[in-house]
Amino acid sequence: MLVSTTLCYRDPSFESSMVIGYAGMLLAFSFVFVGIKNYRDKYNGGTITFLQALKVGGLIALVSSTIYVGVWLIDYYFFVPDFMDHYVLHVIEEARKEGASQAEINKQVAEMDDYRNMYKTPLGVILMTYLEPLPVGILVTLVSALILKRNRPEASAVIA
Repeated sequence: MLVSTTLCYRDPSFESSMVIGYAGMLLAFSFVFVGIKNYRDKYNGGTITFLQALKVGGLIALVSSTIYVGVWLIDYYFFVPDFMDHYVLHVIEEARKEGASQAEINKQVAEMDDYRNMYKTPLGVILMTYLEPLPVGILVTLVSALILKRNRPEASAVIA
């Protein structure tokens, strides 16, 4: 995350930092799959229902997201307190480049002002930041739970 934030100040388009950020999230959320599989195979007799897998994966995703939010809080408050100003300028500039009308740009400015106001309190920063990793974590959890659910132990695990 620190690398992607640093890149956003060198690349005003935010593209490289966004790619690195989401790639890092996917890498971190790969532990959801590993965690569900490990729980199923080592602690649950080789079986796990979809709901159990959802609970295990959801907790792992929540912990990962909380770590992400904690790191961002440190990063934001100590290293890039003007991040939101840079981001707002980027969004407005992108709207102009895409040929948005002045009314659309004004609407975008009002929306970004709402986000900027939310970023004025730590709770707002926390809530807004959870919106980045948590949807990815939920998606990875759903897919992992579907892939790893097993209601009966494998034949090799059955003792005669």
